[in-house]
Amino acid sequence: MKILIIGLGYAGNRYRRAFEHIAASTGLPLSLAYVGRRQKPIELSYFDSVGRALEMFTPNIVVVSVNDHSHAPVLRQLAGYRGFVICEKPLVTPGDDLNELFGALEHVGGFALDLVERYSDASRQLREWVERHDWHLVRASFHWGKDRINDYRPTCGVTSEVIHALDLLSWICPRSGQLRLHGVLGVRSDFSISGAEVLDTVQLTASLGEAQVTGYSSFVNIVRQRTVDFSFVDCDARLIHARLVFDTPRWDHDQLRIWTRDANGAEGVLHEFVTAPNEPGLDTLHKLSRLCLQVVRAVALKEPPRQAFADLNTAVALQHLLNELNTHAQTPPPARYVHGEKRVLLAEDNNLERLG
Repeated sequence: MKILIIGLGYAGNRYRRAFEHIAASTGLPLSLAYVGRRQKPIELSYFDSVGRALEMFTPNIVVVSVNDHSHAPVLRQLAGYRGFVICEKPLVTPGDDLNELFGALEHVGGFALDLVERYSDASRQLREWVERHDWHLVRASFHWGKDRINDYRPTCGVTSEVIHALDLLSWICPRSGQLRLHGVLGVRSDFSISGAEVLDTVQLTASLGEAQVTGYSSFVNIVRQRTVDFSFVDCDARLIHARLVFDTPRWDHDQLRIWTRDANGAEGVLHEFVTAPNEPGLDTLHKLSRLCLQVVRAVALKEPPRQAFADLNTAVALQHLLNELNTHAQTPPPARYVHGEKRVLLAEDNNLERLG
């Protein structure tokens, strides 16, 4: 099984670590190679171009883990490729031609957008509770933020962060239909090396079927904060509340709580779950490794995934939503973070919790 990683920066090395762990823990023979602007001091096969790597290495799986703005050029170079593609989120940036990219990938044997929160046990359990009890969504809200101020990595902005929350809403409540945006407020700033007016924060209203949605997402949240709240109604017209909390207090440490309230306001807890994975070698990678393992088993063993991948159709639908959000966000004059003569960037070897 040959796996080609295109872009071996922070994200690419996360995939490398995940696949190396899978090979060591399962015994599956995995061979890794990478494409990059320059060769790194590691013992992996190196190629200086995507075309040369596809021709000489003939990978079964290709991972696209370059920066956001390089996704589209790389995906175009995969035209005609028939293996499996894993792509970092978001699929592309708002200015890219989605129809062209969809056509370039029409022959791939499989596709998965890296939406790792689908692989949280907390998310999966809530999805199963909703389906099993036939709950109908009434209301949802989210707060999804992290600190990317002065990060050394380029970014297309907050659309790369809010995608997780938007995807979770539809994934946990699939019968509610497509998410539709109604209004977007935002802030642009020079928080990123990518420009002086990058969209760093959005506050939105939307609907998911008949349910109303509000949300806040930011790349300048000075602490990591990822919560999604739901209110459902069951077959007896009883209100059910649920809260998902992700990556708190550490990466991959997720929580789920489901409860009701009686007429006196007393809570009746229906379900509580906390996961704190600590498998050696998988720091910050527990959810990503689950995605990678399901892809490996799907390709090598023709085994159906435990849960459907976020396929190309899903990725394109989400990108349309992100493009709409980016285009219609009402924003004031840009905020400024850089007030000195020179921007001070986070070091590339900063701790995993900080960079994630």
